[in-house]
Amino acid sequence: MDKYTVLKNIFGYDTFRTGQEEIIDKISTGTDVLAVMPTGAGKSVCYQIPALLLDGISIVISPLISLMTDQVMNLVQNGVRAAYINSFLSEKQFYKAMDNAEKGIYKIIYVAPERLETERFISFAMRSKISLVCVDEAHCVSQWGQDFRPSYMKIASFINSLPSRPIVAAFTATATERVKKDIVKLLGLKNPFVETLSFNRENLYIEVRRPLNRKRELLEILQRYKDESGIIYCLTRKTTDEIYEFLENKGYSVTNYHAGLPDEQRRQNQEDFIYDRKKIAVATNAFGMGIDKPNVRFVINYNMPKSIEEYYQEIGRAGRDGLESECILFFADEDVRLNKFLIEKNSNEELSEEEKEKIRKEDFKRLYKIRDFAYYDGCLREYILNYFNEKARPKCNHCANCRDDFELYDVTLEAKSVVALIKDNGERLAKARLVEVLCGIETEFVQKRGLEFSAYFGVLSRFSPDIVDDIIRRLISGGYAYIDEEDYYSVKLKYEHKYLGYGENKIVLRMYKTPVSQIIKNRSLSPNKALLEILKEKRSILAKQEKIPAVNIFNDATLRDMSKKMPINKEMFLEVSGVGVAKYKKYGDIFIDVIKQFKEGNA
Repeated sequence: MDKYTVLKNIFGYDTFRTGQEEIIDKISTGTDVLAVMPTGAGKSVCYQIPALLLDGISIVISPLISLMTDQVMNLVQNGVRAAYINSFLSEKQFYKAMDNAEKGIYKIIYVAPERLETERFISFAMRSKISLVCVDEAHCVSQWGQDFRPSYMKIASFINSLPSRPIVAAFTATATERVKKDIVKLLGLKNPFVETLSFNRENLYIEVRRPLNRKRELLEILQRYKDESGIIYCLTRKTTDEIYEFLENKGYSVTNYHAGLPDEQRRQNQEDFIYDRKKIAVATNAFGMGIDKPNVRFVINYNMPKSIEEYYQEIGRAGRDGLESECILFFADEDVRLNKFLIEKNSNEELSEEEKEKIRKEDFKRLYKIRDFAYYDGCLREYILNYFNEKARPKCNHCANCRDDFELYDVTLEAKSVVALIKDNGERLAKARLVEVLCGIETEFVQKRGLEFSAYFGVLSRFSPDIVDDIIRRLISGGYAYIDEEDYYSVKLKYEHKYLGYGENKIVLRMYKTPVSQIIKNRSLSPNKALLEILKEKRSILAKQEKIPAVNIFNDATLRDMSKKMPINKEMFLEVSGVGVAKYKKYGDIFIDVIKQFKEGNA
């Protein structure tokens, strides 16, 4: 077999995605590789195809049990013998898997880094022909990465202990230049081919919102996704449980996930989401690492994450099947304060105090970068790509800041009222308090401070609180004011505010005409919606019978292509994107019968 045959017969695709083929060629011909590939770029194919072409056994090292499970299940569904070795296995299952491995039954073995030190695994590795060692989530080897894991420091020793050095390939979704250098050095890569693919995910619609009522805003978004899968990320366990209970009480199909749950419940909740028994997962950032669920249609960050890297990884879990998906970040100034607290609280006891302090400083730098992103008026996609040192055009036409369907409104006069209120109160009010006073909202704080008697109380009550908040944000992003994080996040004025209203110094708001829901809907229309729904229903029935995730049968993109091409024989069915030989043998006749019945009923 060659790489094209494997790609078509095993994975069901005719062409490689950008960057995949060269990485596969380098690994297959014996070159070490470091590949930085954004979530959804198809990195698993880059090591699975060489693994199937090389003579010996390939070991994939990953810290993520969920990834191992998903990847092995997908490989088996595609007709490839594979296994995983991790703490999820019972002792009996572990020894059975190791016996099979020594017999050469498995071509690809996924293993947790901690297992590399066990006597049984070392014994197997010493007696087997290991042709490739692939290190996934390779940034974990570096203290400057997002998820440093001490167990990764021992991978190089394991590789060096093998009788014959295998090819070594390292993969990660995000890595700075500093982290890339660490990966090469600490994993002992020899003259590696280093590839960094574009971080641009064109199918993801990106938006930052500053809702005064997050729960109300959340419900408005979820109304568009009643039958779709999505993830809602929260910063803390407390918020995760709160939003989970809130949505469950509203009748949504929802589950939760965070480190505070018992292991068995956490595993069950994760499976409920993967198997589509629950449509929505409310989770901390521990959730989603390595979960290969292609049909996630939306990701909502209920709180702002700690960094652009973390944010990009989280939104990258949307639209892995290439279909249009929506990514919305909720932002409020208190998110910065909460993240600062979490950074200060987080401490790895295996590090020295000096190392801890260095990492904290780096974390704060990353935090301020994503704060700036939340306030950015330009193209959001451009900001992200520039952060990862990738050049981008200044307008992507697929983020909230790049939409053309808007009208401009001059609110300079209103902005001057904001400035006057700030001055009148000695620059001691936070942004949310300014909104309350300007909109004439008698909260407990307003009454306690006597602010209902201010000359500016209710002066902007003709505007919604969201618009008033936006006016204040424009003052900040325009350089007329700033938020003093050391003084209870009060809004303070810069000298430039004196020029407001003179010449080109104006505050302008954009008011959009077309709802985001209509934009997403227009971009995601199915070639044949009626047939698509029937195919999804058949897939759901089969998945329940086989007790596997529905997307492991066919993902949404494959079903959409199927509903468009309407194959009625083997040759036509194998032309559907994502259908390989093994998948056709198992499911081809079933879906062809469904399509034939549909065509007969609509003749």
